[in-house]
Amino acid sequence: DGKIYDAYVIFPKNHTNEANFVEYFVYQIMPDILENQCGYKLCIYGRDIYPGEDTAHAIEKTIQKSRRLIILLTRQLINCEEHAYDQHLALYNALILNDTKVILLEMETIGTYEKLQESLKFIIRQQGTVKWKEKHTVHPQSSNSKFWKQVRYHMPLIFKSS
Repeated sequence: DGKIYDAYVIFPKNHTNEANFVEYFVYQIMPDILENQCGYKLCIYGRDIYPGEDTAHAIEKTIQKSRRLIILLTRQLINCEEHAYDQHLALYNALILNDTKVILLEMETIGTYEKLQESLKFIIRQQGTVKWKEKHTVHPQSSNSKFWKQVRYHMPLIFKSS
């Protein structure tokens, strides 16, 4: 299918206490579970796209080369007045071009979704979210936990060559 990545990961990139766990989750837990244990290939800003390169162009290309979009929903992401370029582009690709499926990971109890942008509300109405129920812990869940099984359910099938 010409895709390089199984998923492009979108997360809030502000440095608050809340973001510390989210960044730990994105840079440590997700790669450990989804890449090392399950065999997926993720594209993560700051790891696979470096600040300083033509960021907009790199984000656009990697989203187009990804089979899924994983968006981490946090209060910080929802309350942010200006949405990140990668989020706009990703939702455009998913909803308008119908090119990519979206997986929404609710990293904390959001409550009502009224402050959420309409495109994310639409996706939630269509398929819901996968809720992270663990407290902010340094010990990631097992890849066999309900959370990771739900994430893998939405991920593309992996074809192993023999």
